[in-house]
Amino acid sequence: MIEFGHLSHVGLRRDLNEDTYDANAEKGLWLVADGMGGHEYGEVASALARDAAMESARAGSSLSDAIRYAAHTVAAYSQGRRSALPMGTTIAMAATTADHYEVAWIGDSRAYLWDGQLRQISQDHSLVQEMVAQGAITSDQARSHPRRNVVTQALGVTDPDHLRIGVAQGQWCAGRQLLLCTDGLTEHVPDSRIAQILAREALSAQELVDHLVFCALRGGGSDNITVVLAREV
Repeated sequence: MIEFGHLSHVGLRRDLNEDTYDANAEKGLWLVADGMGGHEYGEVASALARDAAMESARAGSSLSDAIRYAAHTVAAYSQGRRSALPMGTTIAMAATTADHYEVAWIGDSRAYLWDGQLRQISQDHSLVQEMVAQGAITSDQARSHPRRNVVTQALGVTDPDHLRIGVAQGQWCAGRQLLLCTDGLTEHVPDSRIAQILAREALSAQELVDHLVFCALRGGGSDNITVVLAREV
């Protein structure tokens, strides 16, 4: 049986929440998206991506195909606008069955697995992640780098046919937790603190989510914060 929690918060410094999410325990589908582009742009991009990706996955598509379908949907909408303002969204999506999980992502919205310890199972499509991979900076330096929010892949920005969709999978069993989140969480809450919170087995999934969002707000709340947590019980 799946227990899950979910919450999206505008944060303390934004007037608009461009994040969105979906959580469907019956289908075992979970998603967060972080829109970019401001009013009627970022919020529309993330909502379009959410609806298109979930529709495609519910119809039986793989997560990578669902995300690519969402990318084409956002791109088609963007091309139909007269405004030249940018419009895009990151996305992280997960699917769970009785004994298996899969995640797929574009951008810097993240997927983590808790199985007694915390592991980030997505890898950011971001400028600082490329710099870390090249050895130019350390992971600790990446957290405070002035260009840490620059993504190198995003739906609506990257050509849908040239997306490098990240995919990871593994065993799903009792006690494991899948966490999807936008960077409004990870900007202010380090992995070590996320691990401490997810280790609190006496709390419900929703209580864990609420606590994670509270920690991000207490840490500054500089961006929208969205968290979805699925737990096999």
